[in-house]
Amino acid sequence: MFRSSALLLVVALVLVGCNQKMGQQPEYRAYQPGDAMPIPADTVARGHLQDDALLFTGKDANGQDSTEFPFPITRAVLERGRERFNIYCVPCHGPTGDGDGLVVQRGFNAPPSYHTDRLRQAPVGHFFDVITNGFGAMPSYANQVPVNDRWAIIAYIRALQLSQSAPLSDAPPDAQAQLNSPEGSH
Repeated sequence: MFRSSALLLVVALVLVGCNQKMGQQPEYRAYQPGDAMPIPADTVARGHLQDDALLFTGKDANGQDSTEFPFPITRAVLERGRERFNIYCVPCHGPTGDGDGLVVQRGFNAPPSYHTDRLRQAPVGHFFDVITNGFGAMPSYANQVPVNDRWAIIAYIRALQLSQSAPLSDAPPDAQAQLNSPEGSH
């Protein structure tokens, strides 16, 4: 008798446990775009305000590649540009910008040298556009290189160009004398 009542009690508990309507729980649907509130006009996500067209596009007011940098170029900017150049650009462009990086030495197409007349005369906005959107075999670096770092790289490229093509008359007089001396030409 005790056994049958224990069995009856276990069966009753099991039946009560099954009556929790587990199959009828409230359901949650995945987020649907139509379920969200509409975004108010002129709303900008935090950190995404791009109110300086030159800084973010490299274009002047007429939509042409800018010849001006969006901020002053300081020694710190050049140092940052050199660091970023060595990380992102040297593998293809080489340390001096001649287009002879390790990637090229291993068989990939060589990028143009920064020291050609065409690129020496190109506006800085051209370089910004190429880094941002890619050009030819070069992919876009917009996701890897923040906007200010792109400009710092461009400043460093200009310094590289100047270092390879500056006339002697641009050097200070004492440096000119040293460069013109027989010991300075070695």
